[in-house]
Amino acid sequence: MKNVLFICSQNKLRSPTAEQVFADWPGINASSAGTNNDAENPLSAEQIEWADIVFVMERTHHTKVQNRYRSALKGKRLICLHIPDDNDFMDPALIRLLKAKVPQHL
Repeated sequence: MKNVLFICSQNKLRSPTAEQVFADWPGINASSAGTNNDAENPLSAEQIEWADIVFVMERTHHTKVQNRYRSALKGKRLICLHIPDDNDFMDPALIRLLKAKVPQHL
């Protein structure tokens, strides 16, 4: 099983959608978090350590994760999906984007 972590800012729209979309994929354990301190599920070093692959939605998330969790990231793949905050939770357009961008990295 691969542990896959999806990260956005607030953990309200993009990353929880990704977690749900990939939760039923074979061989995947999916989780999500947010980079902001007031996120629904704030990102922690333990979550980074748990993950085999870390996906972030935007370049700013990539920078924050690299700066804050550099030691926890050692040997992990950190991938930016370049998905802007333009969609609602479980929006069909967001699901299509995720299904187009994520599987090639799994």
